[in-house]
Amino acid sequence: MGHSRAARRVHYVGSLPDGTLFASTRDGGGEPRTINLGSGEVVAGLETGICTMKKGEKALFILPPLSCEDPGVPGVPTGSELHFEVELLSWLTVVDVYKNGGIVKKVLSTGGNRQTGDLDEVTVKYKIKLLDESIVDESPEEGSTFFVNEGHVCAALPKVLKTMKEGERAVVMVQSQYAFGEQGRAAKNQFSAVPPNSAVNIDVELVSLKPVVDVTGDLKVMKKTLKCGDGIRTPHDGETVHIRYTGRLEDGTVFEKFGFDGEPFEFIIDEEQVTVGLDCAVATMVKGELAEVTVKFEYGFGNTEEQRQLIMVPPFSTLIYEVELIDFTKEKESWEMSAHEKLEAAEKSKVAGNDLFKIGKFQRAAKKYSKALSYINEEEHFEDEVEESTKTLRVSCWLNHAACCLKLKDFAQAISLCSKVLEIESCNVKALYRRAQAYVESYDLELAKTDVLKALELDPDNREVKLLQANLKKLQVESNKRDAKLYANMFDRTAKESDVVSKKRKVENTSHNEAAKSSDSKEALEVVKEE
Repeated sequence: MGHSRAARRVHYVGSLPDGTLFASTRDGGGEPRTINLGSGEVVAGLETGICTMKKGEKALFILPPLSCEDPGVPGVPTGSELHFEVELLSWLTVVDVYKNGGIVKKVLSTGGNRQTGDLDEVTVKYKIKLLDESIVDESPEEGSTFFVNEGHVCAALPKVLKTMKEGERAVVMVQSQYAFGEQGRAAKNQFSAVPPNSAVNIDVELVSLKPVVDVTGDLKVMKKTLKCGDGIRTPHDGETVHIRYTGRLEDGTVFEKFGFDGEPFEFIIDEEQVTVGLDCAVATMVKGELAEVTVKFEYGFGNTEEQRQLIMVPPFSTLIYEVELIDFTKEKESWEMSAHEKLEAAEKSKVAGNDLFKIGKFQRAAKKYSKALSYINEEEHFEDEVEESTKTLRVSCWLNHAACCLKLKDFAQAISLCSKVLEIESCNVKALYRRAQAYVESYDLELAKTDVLKALELDPDNREVKLLQANLKKLQVESNKRDAKLYANMFDRTAKESDVVSKKRKVENTSHNEAAKSSDSKEALEVVKEE
């Protein structure tokens, strides 16, 4: 948010003990003074006193004599006691957005609790002025509505909005590089031109905001809250939601409408009873929330035509839902359950996971096993009569989750889950087999071999482990061939390089010898001449 500091708007009258005035903001109907706390603008003792005051309070502060002249009270002789009568009119928060003085916001009135996000849709009233008070841009009377990350009039506005809360009013001082820059801006409509390199002041009010959430993390399912709901609890997987919604295409054509005549529309979260986009979005809502959800085709009906309630939806269609979460059934939280209830809930989730695995829904099956394990996690101590059943169920869920991970090619997670089983059951053949599969897929052939040999030692006739062993041997042969070829190439390259170096040395030696001979001959000739 940038660096923030506090400021106070005050009226004060400073006098000496004999009544002589040396400072006053009230003279001639004077304006109150804004004091930035911590800036050293006033004598330190006075600043400390002002920090203790409430809005609207009047107080008299008597400060001890100054040891030397203080810049906050010019003209007061050293050794004089100071009297300050202070009225605190209001206080301001000052935010230096970039901590370099480029965008400095003074809060005139604070807003609510909802902080603006990058994706939010906001309604803003603003007035942008040059330092001579010429207006260079202004919102309509009711305000302008736009998405924060779209920018709008000048670069500073979205930066400022991200520091604001709904209902907040502020005045912002903006240096030219964050306003209209070196180019400035030509006059437009009734507004003045902006000369190059002009600083501006912005009066801004964040009238309202509609929070926007990137539901799937890839900007393909976006939820805009139109009306806030109650509480913070959202529906969990497997819970039944009661909604009313209208689905339309981008051109406004309605393709289905449910829950408005009689009973609300119901579906179970994460059971593929509605489009993935709608399912994921409703899972982020709270009771009473009304939202607009925009769903790209990947999370809608895909690349094929789909017959819906009112029309045939074309391929690759973006869907726009207006949906209200009326209510949802709340399952008991884990901490609310007895040990037997936790065991029962975990078993139910495991069975649901098994059913999903059988029909190839591995991602959803994995979530069911994770949910089952959340009821019976290792950190929790269970009573003796259910401890053994809990351990058995936990091992079963780990193994089944590992099987899902193998199908989903998440080999690291599969290895981790099987290792958890083997920590408490070192002779579990299924865990050894599945971990070996994951090691093979990760090309850790030696680790895979260790697990396979141990599994065969425990169960010599296990057909699946034997098949994996055969495949592993084949992979090891191929790996050895690749290694041999690689080493051969390396040796061949080294030999060639060695040969080149050898030849180079021979050439260098020959050249050196010839040069030496030439030098010797020359010396000999010179000797002959001298003789």
